[in-house]
Amino acid sequence: MTKHREIKNIEYEITNEEYDILQEINVPWRKEYFRHKSTILFQGDVLNPNIFEKKFIDLIITSPPYNVDIQYKSNKDDLTYEQYLEFSEKWMLNCYNWSKHEARFLLNIPLDKNKGGQKSVGADLTKIAQKVGWKYHSTIIWNEGNISRRTAWGSWLSASAPYVIAPVELIVVLYKGDWKKTGGTKLSDISKKDFMEWTNGLWTFNGESKKRIGHPAPFPIQLPNRGIKLFSFVRDVVFDPFAGSGTTLIASENNNRIGIGLEIDSHYCEIAKQRIIKETGLIHFSNDKKNNPS
Repeated sequence: MTKHREIKNIEYEITNEEYDILQEINVPWRKEYFRHKSTILFQGDVLNPNIFEKKFIDLIITSPPYNVDIQYKSNKDDLTYEQYLEFSEKWMLNCYNWSKHEARFLLNIPLDKNKGGQKSVGADLTKIAQKVGWKYHSTIIWNEGNISRRTAWGSWLSASAPYVIAPVELIVVLYKGDWKKTGGTKLSDISKKDFMEWTNGLWTFNGESKKRIGHPAPFPIQLPNRGIKLFSFVRDVVFDPFAGSGTTLIASENNNRIGIGLEIDSHYCEIAKQRIIKETGLIHFSNDKKNNPS
């Protein structure tokens, strides 16, 4: 007779410091849009350094605007390159100031761009991140395999001026203070198979459908899921300053982390809210007295 090991559900306590960040009072520049289990979505502008006053972040996973003229509802995505770099420096500095010592930062950005002139986006944004205080650890190459969609070839069949386009994006791995994590629950929930596969710095999976999600630039759930499992402990606080359609928050909730999102646009906040409800289960959050008094 085969014996089956009983699997016990483990309850993890949230420290007061971490719990308080879920209870920030509403102020004119930051609105608590939605709370769901261990997830909070705030509506506000990441460029405002006063959005949060505490150091609460253990892990940031985000994909900022790429400045390639995507038609967002509340974000100007056709800045000059100099303006874009200034924008990037401001939000990365704010995130650094809101992060704990030993926090990690996974920055999903293009390798480069050719629209409006060739720019080394990945290298430039990595340099800016280090300028504001983040330390560089490594770079994961995400092969999304979308080369079939390309239409720009430069000088066709000629050495005159061809375009070289790589069907990859970067996930730059940065950190604050020390790389080794000594705080939190110290509980990792990654399998041996996934650890061995994901510590290989070439990740291959498809991008996400804009039509299916209802957002002009979604990333697939595999990206935050891998980042959360590999770079955070159970019940760590995971933050996305460009929450968009809520993918990072969904992955955080489904991996037993505390998810905090910030999104400037109410339309995308609503999309994120509906996706979170649908993809993580029924609403349940008991400690909500400060913002929802009975």
